[in-house]
Amino acid sequence: MFPPMKSPASVPQVLSPNVPVLGFVSLLMGMSSAMIYGVLPVFLVVVLGASTASVGFIEGIAEATTSLAKIFSGITSDRIRRRKPLVALGYALSAVNKLLFPIAESASIVLLARISDRVGKGVRDAPRDAFMTDMTPMAIRGSGFGLRLALYTIGAVLGPLAAMAIMSLSGDNFRLVFWLALIPGFMSVVVLLLWVKEDPRACTTSHWSPMRRRDIRNFPASFWWAITIAAILSLARFSPAFLVLKAHSIHVDAALVPIMLVVMYLVYSAAAYPFGVLADHFDRNMQLGIGTVTLILANLVLAGADSFWMTMLGGGLWGLQMGVTQGLLTAAVADAAPEHLRGTAFGVFELITGLATFTASACAGLLWMVGGARLACSVGALFGSAALAMLLFRCQCGPPQ
Repeated sequence: MFPPMKSPASVPQVLSPNVPVLGFVSLLMGMSSAMIYGVLPVFLVVVLGASTASVGFIEGIAEATTSLAKIFSGITSDRIRRRKPLVALGYALSAVNKLLFPIAESASIVLLARISDRVGKGVRDAPRDAFMTDMTPMAIRGSGFGLRLALYTIGAVLGPLAAMAIMSLSGDNFRLVFWLALIPGFMSVVVLLLWVKEDPRACTTSHWSPMRRRDIRNFPASFWWAITIAAILSLARFSPAFLVLKAHSIHVDAALVPIMLVVMYLVYSAAAYPFGVLADHFDRNMQLGIGTVTLILANLVLAGADSFWMTMLGGGLWGLQMGVTQGLLTAAVADAAPEHLRGTAFGVFELITGLATFTASACAGLLWMVGGARLACSVGALFGSAALAMLLFRCQCGPPQ
Protein backbone atom coordinates (compact mmCIF):
# COMPACT_ATOMS: atom_id res chain seq x y z
CA MET A 1 0.00 0.00 0.00
CA PHE A 2 2.69 2.46 1.02
CA PRO A 3 5.90 2.16 -1.00
CA PRO A 4 9.06 3.11 0.93
CA MET A 5 10.14 6.65 0.05
CA LYS A 6 13.20 8.61 1.18
CA SER A 7 14.04 12.28 1.08
CA PRO A 8 17.07 13.47 -0.82
CA ALA A 9 20.25 13.39 1.24
CA SER A 10 20.73 17.14 0.74
CA VAL A 11 17.51 18.01 2.59
CA PRO A 12 18.06 18.56 6.34
CA GLN A 13 15.99 16.05 8.29
CA VAL A 14 14.71 18.53 10.88
CA LEU A 15 11.24 19.86 11.58
CA SER A 16 10.50 23.49 10.73
CA PRO A 17 9.79 25.77 13.73
CA ASN A 18 6.39 26.34 12.13
CA VAL A 19 5.38 22.74 12.90
CA PRO A 20 5.17 23.06 16.71
CA VAL A 21 3.62 26.53 16.37
CA LEU A 22 0.91 25.15 14.09
CA GLY A 23 0.50 22.38 16.62
CA PHE A 24 -0.04 24.96 19.39
CA VAL A 25 -2.57 26.79 17.22
CA SER A 26 -4.38 23.47 16.78
CA LEU A 27 -4.17 22.91 20.55
CA LEU A 28 -5.95 26.19 21.27
CA MET A 29 -8.67 25.70 18.67
CA GLY A 30 -9.01 22.04 19.65
CA MET A 31 -9.56 23.12 23.27
CA SER A 32 -12.19 25.64 22.21
CA SER A 33 -14.06 23.13 20.07
CA ALA A 34 -13.82 20.33 22.64
CA MET A 35 -15.25 22.54 25.38
CA ILE A 36 -18.34 23.02 23.22
CA TYR A 37 -18.64 19.56 21.72
CA GLY A 38 -18.02 17.85 25.05
CA VAL A 39 -21.45 18.99 26.26
CA LEU A 40 -23.24 19.86 23.00
CA PRO A 41 -24.87 16.43 22.36
CA VAL A 42 -26.37 16.41 25.88
CA PHE A 43 -27.38 20.08 25.48
CA LEU A 44 -29.22 19.14 22.29
CA VAL A 45 -31.02 16.15 23.79
CA VAL A 46 -31.71 17.42 27.33
CA VAL A 47 -32.11 21.21 26.92
CA LEU A 48 -33.36 21.56 23.35
CA GLY A 49 -35.24 18.22 23.21
CA ALA A 50 -33.58 16.93 20.02
CA SER A 51 -33.51 13.22 19.14
CA THR A 52 -30.39 11.12 18.64
CA ALA A 53 -31.27 11.00 14.94
CA SER A 54 -31.10 14.81 14.93
CA VAL A 55 -27.70 14.69 16.60
CA GLY A 56 -26.46 12.30 13.91
CA PHE A 57 -27.92 14.48 11.16
CA ILE A 58 -26.31 17.65 12.57
CA GLU A 59 -22.92 15.95 12.93
CA GLY A 60 -23.13 14.40 9.47
CA ILE A 61 -24.11 17.64 7.73
CA ALA A 62 -21.33 19.47 9.57
CA GLU A 63 -18.70 16.98 8.38
CA ALA A 64 -20.01 17.03 4.80
CA THR A 65 -19.83 20.85 4.79
CA THR A 66 -16.25 20.67 6.04
CA SER A 67 -15.30 18.31 3.23
CA LEU A 68 -16.78 20.47 0.48
CA ALA A 69 -14.94 23.53 1.79
CA LYS A 70 -11.65 21.63 1.98
CA ILE A 71 -11.45 20.75 -1.70
CA PHE A 72 -12.04 24.35 -2.78
CA SER A 73 -9.56 25.78 -0.28
CA GLY A 74 -7.00 23.15 -1.25
CA ILE A 75 -7.29 24.03 -4.94
CA THR A 76 -7.15 27.76 -4.13
CA SER A 77 -3.98 27.38 -2.06
CA ASP A 78 -2.33 25.64 -5.01
CA ARG A 79 -3.43 28.45 -7.31
CA ILE A 80 -2.22 31.39 -5.21
CA ARG A 81 0.90 29.46 -4.08
CA ARG A 82 0.31 30.60 -0.49
CA ARG A 83 -1.02 28.58 2.45
CA LYS A 84 -1.07 30.91 5.48
CA PRO A 85 -3.80 33.34 4.29
CA LEU A 86 -6.34 30.54 3.89
CA VAL A 87 -5.23 28.84 7.11
CA ALA A 88 -5.69 32.12 9.00
CA LEU A 89 -9.07 32.76 7.35
CA GLY A 90 -10.28 29.30 8.34
CA TYR A 91 -9.25 29.66 11.99
CA ALA A 92 -10.81 33.14 12.15
CA LEU A 93 -14.10 31.87 10.71
CA SER A 94 -14.25 29.07 13.28
CA ALA A 95 -13.54 31.46 16.14
CA VAL A 96 -16.18 34.00 15.09
CA ASN A 97 -18.85 31.42 14.24
CA LYS A 98 -18.59 29.87 17.72
CA LEU A 99 -20.50 32.95 18.91
CA LEU A 100 -23.67 31.23 17.68
CA PHE A 101 -23.52 28.37 20.22
CA PRO A 102 -24.22 30.33 23.44
CA ILE A 103 -27.23 32.11 21.88
CA ALA A 104 -28.78 29.00 20.28
CA GLU A 105 -32.42 28.38 21.27
CA SER A 106 -33.21 25.54 18.86
CA ALA A 107 -31.58 22.59 17.15
CA SER A 108 -31.73 24.48 13.84
CA ILE A 109 -29.53 27.25 15.27
CA VAL A 110 -27.09 24.63 16.54
CA LEU A 111 -27.06 23.13 13.04
CA LEU A 112 -26.28 26.57 11.58
CA ALA A 113 -23.53 27.05 14.18
CA ARG A 114 -22.01 23.64 13.44
CA ILE A 115 -22.08 24.24 9.69
CA SER A 116 -20.55 27.71 10.06
CA ASP A 117 -17.85 26.40 12.38
CA ARG A 118 -17.06 23.50 10.05
CA VAL A 119 -16.80 25.85 7.06
CA GLY A 120 -13.91 27.47 8.90
CA LYS A 121 -12.34 24.08 9.55
CA GLY A 122 -12.81 23.16 5.90
CA VAL A 123 -11.15 26.35 4.71
CA ARG A 124 -8.05 25.81 6.87
CA ASP A 125 -7.39 22.07 6.91
CA ALA A 126 -6.26 21.24 3.36
CA PRO A 127 -3.97 24.33 3.03
CA ARG A 128 -2.57 23.65 6.51
CA ASP A 129 -1.74 20.02 5.66
CA ALA A 130 -0.26 21.13 2.33
CA PHE A 131 1.78 23.76 4.24
CA MET A 132 3.01 21.02 6.58
CA THR A 133 4.01 18.95 3.55
CA ASP A 134 5.83 21.88 1.91
CA MET A 135 8.09 22.43 4.92
CA THR A 136 8.58 18.85 6.21
CA PRO A 137 11.14 16.52 4.57
CA MET A 138 9.59 13.30 3.30
CA ALA A 139 11.61 11.04 5.58
CA ILE A 140 10.16 12.66 8.73
CA ARG A 141 6.63 13.53 7.60
CA GLY A 142 5.10 10.92 9.85
CA SER A 143 6.83 12.60 12.78
CA GLY A 144 5.72 16.08 11.70
CA PHE A 145 2.08 15.19 11.23
CA GLY A 146 2.17 13.09 14.39
CA LEU A 147 3.50 16.02 16.43
CA ARG A 148 0.78 18.37 15.22
CA LEU A 149 -1.89 15.77 15.96
CA ALA A 150 -0.42 15.16 19.43
CA LEU A 151 -0.58 18.87 20.27
CA TYR A 152 -4.10 19.15 18.85
CA THR A 153 -5.28 16.27 20.99
CA ILE A 154 -3.81 17.85 24.13
CA GLY A 155 -6.20 20.72 23.49
CA ALA A 156 -8.97 18.22 22.91
CA VAL A 157 -8.23 16.78 26.38
CA LEU A 158 -8.05 20.16 28.13
CA GLY A 159 -11.33 21.29 26.55
CA PRO A 160 -13.61 18.64 28.07
CA LEU A 161 -11.80 18.95 31.42
CA ALA A 162 -12.49 22.68 31.41
CA ALA A 163 -16.12 22.04 30.42
CA MET A 164 -16.55 19.56 33.27
CA ALA A 165 -15.13 22.02 35.79
CA ILE A 166 -17.33 24.87 34.56
CA MET A 167 -20.44 22.66 34.51
CA SER A 168 -19.77 21.45 38.07
CA LEU A 169 -19.10 24.94 39.45
CA SER A 170 -21.99 26.63 37.63
CA GLY A 171 -24.74 24.07 38.21
CA ASP A 172 -24.72 22.66 34.65
CA ASN A 173 -24.68 26.04 32.89
CA PHE A 174 -24.16 24.90 29.29
CA ARG A 175 -24.17 28.42 27.87
CA LEU A 176 -21.40 29.60 30.19
CA VAL A 177 -19.23 26.79 28.82
CA PHE A 178 -19.98 27.99 25.28
CA TRP A 179 -19.07 31.61 26.13
CA LEU A 180 -15.78 30.72 27.81
CA ALA A 181 -14.84 28.41 24.91
CA LEU A 182 -14.46 31.53 22.75
CA ILE A 183 -11.28 32.57 24.59
CA PRO A 184 -8.88 29.85 23.34
CA GLY A 185 -10.55 30.00 19.91
CA PHE A 186 -9.61 33.66 19.40
CA MET A 187 -6.19 33.11 20.98
CA SER A 188 -5.42 30.53 18.27
CA VAL A 189 -5.90 33.16 15.57
CA VAL A 190 -3.57 35.60 17.33
CA VAL A 191 -0.81 32.99 17.69
CA LEU A 192 -1.13 32.00 14.03
CA LEU A 193 -0.94 35.54 12.74
CA LEU A 194 2.03 36.52 14.92
CA TRP A 195 4.25 33.44 14.99
CA VAL A 196 3.67 31.30 11.89
CA LYS A 197 5.97 32.44 9.09
CA GLU A 198 5.55 31.49 5.45
CA ASP A 199 7.96 31.95 2.60
CA PRO A 200 5.85 33.38 -0.27
CA ARG A 201 7.52 30.84 -2.51
CA ALA A 202 7.09 27.83 -0.20
CA CYS A 203 5.49 26.06 -3.14
CA THR A 204 8.58 25.92 -5.36
CA THR A 205 6.87 25.02 -8.62
CA SER A 206 7.12 27.85 -11.15
CA HIS A 207 3.59 27.58 -12.48
CA TRP A 208 0.12 26.61 -11.54
CA SER A 209 -2.51 24.87 -13.65
CA PRO A 210 -6.11 24.19 -12.62
CA MET A 211 -7.17 20.74 -11.56
CA ARG A 212 -7.93 18.70 -14.67
CA ARG A 213 -9.09 15.18 -15.23
CA ARG A 214 -5.63 14.08 -16.27
CA ASP A 215 -4.19 15.48 -13.02
CA ILE A 216 -6.56 13.25 -11.06
CA ARG A 217 -5.58 10.29 -13.22
CA ASN A 218 -1.91 11.02 -12.59
CA PHE A 219 -2.23 10.58 -8.84
CA PRO A 220 -0.49 7.27 -8.07
CA ALA A 221 -2.36 4.15 -7.04
CA SER A 222 -1.01 4.49 -3.49
CA PHE A 223 -2.88 7.81 -3.19
CA TRP A 224 -6.23 6.29 -4.17
CA TRP A 225 -5.60 3.24 -2.02
CA ALA A 226 -4.98 5.42 1.04
CA ILE A 227 -8.20 7.32 0.33
CA THR A 228 -10.21 4.12 -0.13
CA ILE A 229 -9.03 2.62 3.16
CA ALA A 230 -9.53 5.94 4.97
CA ALA A 231 -13.10 6.21 3.62
CA ILE A 232 -14.03 2.72 4.80
CA LEU A 233 -12.49 3.41 8.19
CA SER A 234 -14.53 6.63 8.33
CA LEU A 235 -17.69 4.57 7.83
CA ALA A 236 -16.69 2.61 10.94
CA ARG A 237 -16.09 5.82 12.94
CA PHE A 238 -19.23 7.74 13.73
CA SER A 239 -18.89 11.20 15.25
CA PRO A 240 -17.32 11.45 18.74
CA ALA A 241 -20.63 13.05 19.74
CA PHE A 242 -21.99 9.51 20.05
CA LEU A 243 -19.28 8.65 22.57
CA VAL A 244 -20.74 11.42 24.73
CA LEU A 245 -24.25 10.06 24.20
CA LYS A 246 -22.99 6.60 25.15
CA ALA A 247 -21.84 7.98 28.51
CA HIS A 248 -25.18 9.73 28.94
CA SER A 249 -27.04 6.49 28.11
CA ILE A 250 -25.45 4.69 31.09
CA HIS A 251 -26.62 7.54 33.34
CA VAL A 252 -23.37 9.46 33.76
CA ASP A 253 -24.18 12.94 35.10
CA ALA A 254 -24.40 15.70 32.45
CA ALA A 255 -21.48 17.56 34.02
CA LEU A 256 -19.28 14.48 33.71
CA VAL A 257 -20.15 13.11 30.26
CA PRO A 258 -17.20 14.99 28.64
CA ILE A 259 -15.01 12.44 30.43
CA MET A 260 -15.49 10.26 27.35
CA LEU A 261 -13.74 12.83 25.20
CA VAL A 262 -11.06 13.33 27.85
CA VAL A 263 -10.26 9.61 27.82
CA MET A 264 -10.40 9.34 24.03
CA TYR A 265 -8.21 12.37 23.33
CA LEU A 266 -5.79 11.61 26.18
CA VAL A 267 -4.99 8.26 24.58
CA TYR A 268 -5.02 9.84 21.11
CA SER A 269 -2.55 12.50 22.26
CA ALA A 270 -0.23 9.96 23.86
CA ALA A 271 -0.26 7.73 20.76
CA ALA A 272 -0.19 10.24 17.87
CA TYR A 273 3.45 11.35 17.94
CA PRO A 274 5.05 7.95 18.76
CA PHE A 275 3.06 6.25 16.04
CA GLY A 276 3.82 9.12 13.65
CA VAL A 277 7.54 8.50 14.25
CA LEU A 278 6.96 4.75 13.90
CA ALA A 279 5.34 5.32 10.50
CA ASP A 280 8.68 6.71 9.28
CA HIS A 281 10.56 3.55 10.30
CA PHE A 282 8.06 0.68 10.39
CA ASP A 283 5.92 -1.17 7.85
CA ARG A 284 2.94 1.15 7.34
CA ASN A 285 0.64 -1.62 6.13
CA MET A 286 1.12 -3.51 9.40
CA GLN A 287 0.62 -0.36 11.45
CA LEU A 288 -2.62 0.41 9.62
CA GLY A 289 -3.77 -3.15 10.22
CA ILE A 290 -3.09 -2.76 13.96
CA GLY A 291 -5.11 0.45 13.99
CA THR A 292 -8.00 -1.20 12.14
CA VAL A 293 -8.12 -4.12 14.58
CA THR A 294 -8.14 -1.61 17.44
CA LEU A 295 -11.09 0.22 15.85
CA ILE A 296 -13.04 -3.04 15.58
CA LEU A 297 -12.35 -3.80 19.23
CA ALA A 298 -13.39 -0.28 20.25
CA ASN A 299 -16.75 -0.67 18.50
CA LEU A 300 -17.33 -4.11 20.00
CA VAL A 301 -16.51 -2.92 23.54
CA LEU A 302 -18.82 0.10 23.19
CA ALA A 303 -21.58 -2.11 21.76
CA GLY A 304 -21.58 -4.32 24.85
CA ALA A 305 -20.58 -1.79 27.52
CA ASP A 306 -23.13 -1.33 30.30
CA SER A 307 -20.83 0.06 32.98
CA PHE A 308 -18.76 3.21 33.40
CA TRP A 309 -15.40 1.44 33.21
CA MET A 310 -16.23 -0.63 30.11
CA THR A 311 -17.46 2.53 28.40
CA MET A 312 -14.21 4.29 29.31
CA LEU A 313 -12.26 1.33 27.91
CA GLY A 314 -14.15 1.66 24.64
CA GLY A 315 -13.36 5.40 24.53
CA GLY A 316 -9.68 4.68 25.20
CA LEU A 317 -9.52 2.14 22.38
CA TRP A 318 -11.24 4.66 20.11
CA GLY A 319 -8.51 7.19 20.85
CA LEU A 320 -5.77 4.60 20.35
CA GLN A 321 -6.95 3.66 16.86
CA MET A 322 -7.03 7.35 15.92
CA GLY A 323 -3.46 7.82 17.14
CA VAL A 324 -2.26 4.75 15.23
CA THR A 325 -3.87 5.59 11.88
CA GLN A 326 -4.46 9.32 11.39
CA GLY A 327 -0.89 10.60 11.07
CA LEU A 328 0.01 7.59 8.93
CA LEU A 329 -2.80 8.20 6.42
CA THR A 330 -2.05 11.93 6.22
CA ALA A 331 1.64 11.24 5.63
CA ALA A 332 0.72 8.73 2.91
CA VAL A 333 -1.32 11.36 1.06
CA ALA A 334 1.52 13.88 1.47
CA ASP A 335 4.07 11.46 0.02
CA ALA A 336 1.89 10.55 -2.96
CA ALA A 337 0.75 14.05 -3.94
CA PRO A 338 2.52 15.93 -6.77
CA GLU A 339 4.12 19.10 -5.43
CA HIS A 340 1.97 21.52 -7.45
CA LEU A 341 -1.25 19.71 -6.46
CA ARG A 342 -0.69 19.11 -2.75
CA GLY A 343 -3.57 21.32 -1.63
CA THR A 344 -5.82 19.65 -4.19
CA ALA A 345 -4.75 16.20 -3.05
CA PHE A 346 -5.62 16.94 0.56
CA GLY A 347 -8.90 18.48 -0.57
CA VAL A 348 -9.84 15.31 -2.46
CA PHE A 349 -8.78 13.16 0.49
CA GLU A 350 -10.82 15.22 2.97
CA LEU A 351 -13.85 15.39 0.66
CA ILE A 352 -14.14 11.64 0.27
CA THR A 353 -13.46 10.80 3.90
CA GLY A 354 -15.80 13.59 5.02
CA LEU A 355 -18.66 12.24 2.92
CA ALA A 356 -18.03 8.84 4.47
CA THR A 357 -18.13 10.42 7.94
CA PHE A 358 -21.41 12.14 7.05
CA THR A 359 -22.89 8.80 6.05
CA ALA A 360 -21.58 7.13 9.20
CA SER A 361 -22.92 9.81 11.55
CA ALA A 362 -26.34 10.05 9.90
CA CYS A 363 -26.74 6.27 9.89
CA ALA A 364 -25.45 5.96 13.46
CA GLY A 365 -28.16 8.36 14.64
CA LEU A 366 -30.89 6.29 12.98
CA LEU A 367 -29.43 2.97 14.14
CA TRP A 368 -29.15 4.36 17.67
CA MET A 369 -32.87 5.19 17.67
CA VAL A 370 -33.76 1.71 16.41
CA GLY A 371 -31.40 -0.48 18.44
CA GLY A 372 -29.39 1.80 20.72
CA ALA A 373 -25.61 1.90 21.04
CA ARG A 374 -25.36 -1.87 20.59
CA LEU A 375 -26.69 -1.79 17.01
CA ALA A 376 -24.85 1.38 15.94
CA CYS A 377 -21.48 0.19 17.26
CA SER A 378 -21.93 -3.33 15.89
CA VAL A 379 -22.45 -1.95 12.39
CA GLY A 380 -19.31 0.16 12.88
CA ALA A 381 -17.40 -3.01 13.74
CA LEU A 382 -18.64 -4.61 10.50
CA PHE A 383 -17.26 -1.73 8.43
CA GLY A 384 -13.97 -1.99 10.31
CA SER A 385 -13.86 -5.69 9.46
CA ALA A 386 -14.39 -4.83 5.78
CA ALA A 387 -11.40 -2.47 5.89
CA LEU A 388 -9.28 -5.16 7.54
CA ALA A 389 -10.29 -7.71 4.89
CA MET A 390 -9.24 -5.26 2.16
CA LEU A 391 -5.87 -4.73 3.83
CA LEU A 392 -5.24 -8.47 4.12
CA PHE A 393 -6.30 -9.03 0.51
CA ARG A 394 -4.08 -6.23 -0.76
CA CYS A 395 -1.06 -7.45 1.19
CA GLN A 396 -1.46 -10.90 -0.39
CA CYS A 397 -1.79 -9.43 -3.89
CA GLY A 398 1.05 -6.95 -3.49
CA PRO A 399 1.06 -3.17 -2.91
CA PRO A 400 -0.23 -0.76 -5.57
CA GLN A 401 2.40 1.04 -7.54
